[in-house]
Amino acid sequence: MTTQENAGNGQAGYVWTALADAPVHEIFPGIRARPLWSGENGAKAQVLEMDPQTCWEGIDVHGPGPEEVFVVSGVFNDGERDYPAGSFIHAPAGSWHVPQTTTGCTLFVFYPEG
Repeated sequence: MTTQENAGNGQAGYVWTALADAPVHEIFPGIRARPLWSGENGAKAQVLEMDPQTCWEGIDVHGPGPEEVFVVSGVFNDGERDYPAGSFIHAPAGSWHVPQTTTGCTLFVFYPEG
């Protein structure tokens, strides 16, 4: 992953990357993660891309901390309901779901505690 830091103009500690520069990791067929940032205590941010008609293999259990998701495009389904683009989901530690989509979707996923 290509990250850059800026120490000038009051932006000390800023770290950024372009999505196009983030490496692609295929988690399951048609489901890709692009890591954007990782911080202290396992915190991390990534973009998850899901092709149409894809489903997570098994149950996705949230731990050690919560998972926060913003649906950037498409429609995300957690196994129970649909979340259209613009939806925000906070899943507490210990909760679970089965990520899937019929339309395809792009998600911004943040793990504040890893």
